[in-house]
Amino acid sequence: MYFRQADTAAEARTTSLNEELGQVEFIFSDKTGTLTQNVMVFRKCSINGHTYGDVYDEYDQKVEITEKIACVDFSFNPLCDRRFKFYDSTLLEAIKLEHHAVHEFFRLLALCHTVMPEEKSEGNLVYQAQSPDEGALVTAARNFGFVFKARTPESITLCEMGRAVTYKLLAILDFNNVRKRMSVIVRNPEGKIRLYCKGADTIIFERLDPSTEDLMSSTSEHLNEFAGEGLRTLALAYKDLDEDFFDIWMKKLLFASTVMENRDEQLAMLYEEIEQGMKLLGATAIEDKLQEGVPETIARLNLADIKIWVLTGDKLETAMNIGYSCNMLRDDMNEVFVISGNTLLEVQQQLRSANEHILTLSRVHGEKTDRSADDSLFEETIIAEYALVINGHSLAHALEPQLEHVLLELACLCKTVICCRVTPLQKAQVVELVKRHKRAVTLAIGDGANDVSMIKTAHIGVGISGQEGMQAVLSSDYSFAQFRYLQRLLLVHGRWSYFRMCNFLCYFFYKNFAFTLVHFWYGFFCGFSAQTVYDQWFITLFNIVYTSLPVLAMGLFDQDVDDQNSLRYPGLYKLGQQNLLFNKRQFFLCTLQGLGTSSLLFFIPYGAFSVMVKEDGSHFTDQQTFAVTIATSLVIVVSVQIGLDKHYWTAVNHLFIWGSLTIYFALLFAMQSDGMFGLLPGHFSFIGTARNSLSEASVWLVILLTSVVCVVPGLVVSFLRVNLFPTLTDKVRHLQQSRKKEGAYEQNLKRVRRTSSRRSAYAFSHQQGYGELITSGKNMRVGSLSSARSPVRTPHSPTWIENVFKSKNEVFCISDENPGAPESREKAETETHRLKNNSTQTQLDL
Repeated sequence: MYFRQADTAAEARTTSLNEELGQVEFIFSDKTGTLTQNVMVFRKCSINGHTYGDVYDEYDQKVEITEKIACVDFSFNPLCDRRFKFYDSTLLEAIKLEHHAVHEFFRLLALCHTVMPEEKSEGNLVYQAQSPDEGALVTAARNFGFVFKARTPESITLCEMGRAVTYKLLAILDFNNVRKRMSVIVRNPEGKIRLYCKGADTIIFERLDPSTEDLMSSTSEHLNEFAGEGLRTLALAYKDLDEDFFDIWMKKLLFASTVMENRDEQLAMLYEEIEQGMKLLGATAIEDKLQEGVPETIARLNLADIKIWVLTGDKLETAMNIGYSCNMLRDDMNEVFVISGNTLLEVQQQLRSANEHILTLSRVHGEKTDRSADDSLFEETIIAEYALVINGHSLAHALEPQLEHVLLELACLCKTVICCRVTPLQKAQVVELVKRHKRAVTLAIGDGANDVSMIKTAHIGVGISGQEGMQAVLSSDYSFAQFRYLQRLLLVHGRWSYFRMCNFLCYFFYKNFAFTLVHFWYGFFCGFSAQTVYDQWFITLFNIVYTSLPVLAMGLFDQDVDDQNSLRYPGLYKLGQQNLLFNKRQFFLCTLQGLGTSSLLFFIPYGAFSVMVKEDGSHFTDQQTFAVTIATSLVIVVSVQIGLDKHYWTAVNHLFIWGSLTIYFALLFAMQSDGMFGLLPGHFSFIGTARNSLSEASVWLVILLTSVVCVVPGLVVSFLRVNLFPTLTDKVRHLQQSRKKEGAYEQNLKRVRRTSSRRSAYAFSHQQGYGELITSGKNMRVGSLSSARSPVRTPHSPTWIENVFKSKNEVFCISDENPGAPESREKAETETHRLKNNSTQTQLDL
C-alpha cells in the first residue's frame, strides 16, 4: 500500500482496531479527493451560447480527443503554463478576434477568485489556490491571454493580451457552504463598477435577469452535454453597478461588518441584495478524474457484502455521474430513488413511497415476509437492486427524529446510497445514525478537513493523504494515499487480523480449559483439599513460557488463504461480518474440547498407573510422577494441537513450537535436578522426579497414548468437516493449492467514456473562503502593500491568519502535478463479472 508517485506509505495509528477491519459492514466515503484525484483540468466551456472544447473533422463530425490530436498553440503568450492543454483552436481565434463575451468570460475567471500568485522568476508564475477548481480556472484564463499577475488588498493586476491592467478591488463577497457562490466587485480603468460572480449553476440561474432567459436555456443544454462526460460545471455571470447604488450598499456593508450580533446573517442579506439581476456569461466544465482502481475496489467491496455510502458536498448530478463511473449506479438497477423534497412532509412522502415500492415489487423469498423478525435477514432476501440518492436539504429533514428510522430502513434496503450537498455535520449525523441503530462496524474515509467529523464518528477512520492537506490523515486510525488500497486494508489485512484473533482466542480458551480442569477431576481424589496436581513451577510457567510463543506466532503470522485469493474471492470477508469464527457457539465448542482433553489427560494416566509397574516390579504410587506425566502430556497435546490448527507455516512457527517443547524439557530437568534442590530446597521439592519417571519406557507409552487419544478426535472431526461440509474458506484453500503455479490474473482494460444526460456540477470546498483575509492584507508582505485597507475588513486573529497560509495542509499548489490513469465504468463492470464468476466457480468446486 505504498504510493510511489507521492512517496507515501500506509500508516497505522492504532493497533486496537485491527480485528474490526475484518468486520466492516458500512463504508462512508467522501467523493472529491477520495474517489477522484482532486486534480482539476479545464476541458470545455460555454460562452454566450456557443460551446468550446470539442474537435471536429472535415465532415463536421466530433472527433475523440487522443494524444495524436494537436494541442492549441499558446506560444503567443510568454506567460502561459506549458502544462496546460486545450484542443479547440476556435476559442483562441475568438480571443484574437476580440469577441467581447469571450474576453469578459476569461476576465471574470482572472478576477473572481482568492488565488495567491507567486513569481519565482521572471515569467514563471505559480498559483496557490484554496481549491483545485479555482486553480484550474485561473490557469485557463492565464493561457488564453488574461494572466493574473498580482494582488493587493485594494487591487488586482492582470496582463490582458500582453497589456498590464489594474482593477481596483472594492469588495469580495466570499463563498460559504450556504451561498455556494462567490463574487468580486471591481472598478475597471474606465471607472465603471462591475460585479463578477461564479457559482453552482442552479444558484446563479435563480439570480439572473429575465432578459437572459434564452441564453440560460441554451447554456443549460450545454451543461447537460458536459454532464454526459462527468465534468464539473460552474456558471458565470456579471452585473454593472450604478455608482450611487453601490455607495449606499457599501455603507450598509460597512455597518453590517461591524455589528456584534447576527453579523453573518446581515452580510448574507446584503450579498443577496446586490447579486440580483445579473447577466449570464457562460459556464465552465472541469474534469476531475477518478483515481486508479476505484471501480474495481468498489466492485470487490460490494461482492464482500459491504455497503458503500457516498457523502459528498457536490451537487446531486455530479455525484450521480461519479456513481455511474464508479459502477455504484448502473443502468440495470431496478430503481434509483431520488429524494429532493423541500419540506418535511414532502421528504416523508418520498421516503415512504420508495419504501413501499421496494416491499411491493421486490422478489422476496417465501410467500410471506416477517419484517419485524430480523431486519438484517430481511435485507438479505431482497433480490432486486436499488439505489438511493438524497440531497442535503432533504437529508436535513430526513435526519429528524420522526423520519430517521424511515430513512435508515430505506437506505439499508438499497445497494447504493449517495448523499449530496451535505455539510460536515450532516456527514457525522449519518454515520451516527447507522452506529446507533445497526449492530454493525462502520468505516469512514475522506481526505479533507470537512471529513474529520465523519472520520471521528465512525468506528474506524481512514484518511487519504491527497491535495487537501493532512487534517483527515491526522484524525484517522489508518491512512494511505489512494482509495484502491482500501480493498487490501479490509479484504486482506482486516480479514487476516479477524481470523488470527479468533483463532488466538479459541486456542487460548482451549489450552487453559484443558490445563485448569485437570484440577477439577483431581479434586474428587484429593478430597477437594486444594492440593494442586502440577508442580507449582509448571503452573507459573505454563502460560508465560511453555505455550506463549506458539499462540503469539499464530496471532501474528497465520493465514487461511493468501492475499491474492483474499482479493479474488471477496465472499470470504462475510465470515467476519457474520461473526462466525468466534461467537457463543465457538466458545462452547472450545469449552467442550478443553473439558474433554482435560478428562483424558487425567483419567488415562490415572488408569494406566493403577495397573502399570516399573521395570523393577514396583508400582507407580507417587503423586509427583503422576504430575510430571500429566504435565508433559499437556504440553505435547497443546503444542501438537496448535500445529494442526495452523494454516500457514513459517520458520518462526517452527522455531516457536519446537522451541517451546525444548524449553519445557530443559526447564523440567533443570528445576527437578539435585543442584536446584540443594540451592533452594523449599522451592524445588520435585527432586529427581523428571529423571526417574521419564527414564521409564512405560511412562513414555502413557504420554504417547494420552497425546494420541487427545488429538485424534479433533483431527477426525476436522477431516470429516472439510470433506463432507466444506466452507468457502476450505474450497478456496483447496483451489489455492492447485493454483500455486498460476500467474497474475488481472488485466488492464481501456477506458471508455460514458454518455449520460445527467447534470454535472461544480463543487466548492466546505471551508469558508479567503476573501476576507485577502482584503485585510495581513497575508501579504508589508512592502508590497499600501497603507490603506479595504473598508469591508473585519477583525481576525493574527495567529489564525498566519497559520492558514503557512500551513501546507490548507493551500493547494497548482505547480504540483499528480497525473493518474482514469478508470471507466466498463472496466468496473468487467471486474464485477469476473469476481462474480470466480466466486461462483469456488462454490461449485469440491
